[in-house]
Amino acid sequence: MRNKITIIGAGFVGATTAHWLAERELGDIVLLDIPATETMPKGKALDLMEAGPVLGYDTNVTGTTDYADIKDSDVVVVTAGVARKPGMTREDLVGINQKIITDVANNIAASAPNAIVIIVTNPLDTMTFLAYKVLSAKGFPKNRVMGQAGVLDSARMRTFMAMEMGVSVENTHAFVLGGHGDEMVPLTRYSTIAGIPMTELMPKERVDAIVQRTRQGGAEIVNLLKTGSAYYAPGASVAEMVEAILKDKKLIRPCAAYLDGEYGLTDMYFGVPVVLGRNGVEKIIEVTLTDDEAAMMNKSAELVKGTMSALKF
Repeated sequence: MRNKITIIGAGFVGATTAHWLAERELGDIVLLDIPATETMPKGKALDLMEAGPVLGYDTNVTGTTDYADIKDSDVVVVTAGVARKPGMTREDLVGINQKIITDVANNIAASAPNAIVIIVTNPLDTMTFLAYKVLSAKGFPKNRVMGQAGVLDSARMRTFMAMEMGVSVENTHAFVLGGHGDEMVPLTRYSTIAGIPMTELMPKERVDAIVQRTRQGGAEIVNLLKTGSAYYAPGASVAEMVEAILKDKKLIRPCAAYLDGEYGLTDMYFGVPVVLGRNGVEKIIEVTLTDDEAAMMNKSAELVKGTMSALKF
């Protein structure tokens, strides 16, 4: 039997995620959106199916507005919600997206109780925490609920590192932890080019510039697009996570995971290195931090807690 992957939210991020996943032939895909969109998800699903003969994949893609169609999903990706607009912070989105994520989580629990859930909706750490609170009340363990953030942030940093050095992105490795926001924590000591720390290959001012551009990566795209936010790189980042889970790869990536004492933080979702496998977040890896890095992590955590405080239970 093939794996089944559901993507809730058939907008730019959801549809692009479906595209990347279809090409990888990881399983059949259900693309779901709200009833008000009528036949839109069916149209996008059919369009993706018709690309199969050209690109050589046999993935079945189904579009729907009915949660009954997500039954028996192995992985559910949630991209539903309002995207940031220019001048809007992730914190502005809390009130708007809380109702959406609460409804989505309740429907996942009812229709796909054994799924691993990946949240993409912003503000990422807060919405993942919210989804977990809803899902855990229905029996979901913490390892089956996670947020996609650090994979994307690290990919952005790797891009900027490769551009700076004029080398292949395949030579780069980046380690971005913390909240998915302006106070994320790019760990330059652990970010390398061909195994060499970036701090040894470029002057401090260029390292600092890359760190700052990484932190502003989402906002930079929003400001350039004018009418929306990023979707190609977020979709590709989700696809990597789904592949690691379904293939049980034991892949180490920074993701928003539920912390219960790790890194000195409790009862919150926060970007940390995890091992991704068939059981979801199979292990949280605690790396040794310098005093400066620990201070940055704490500052980022406080920002996430501030956003979480806007939730209304």
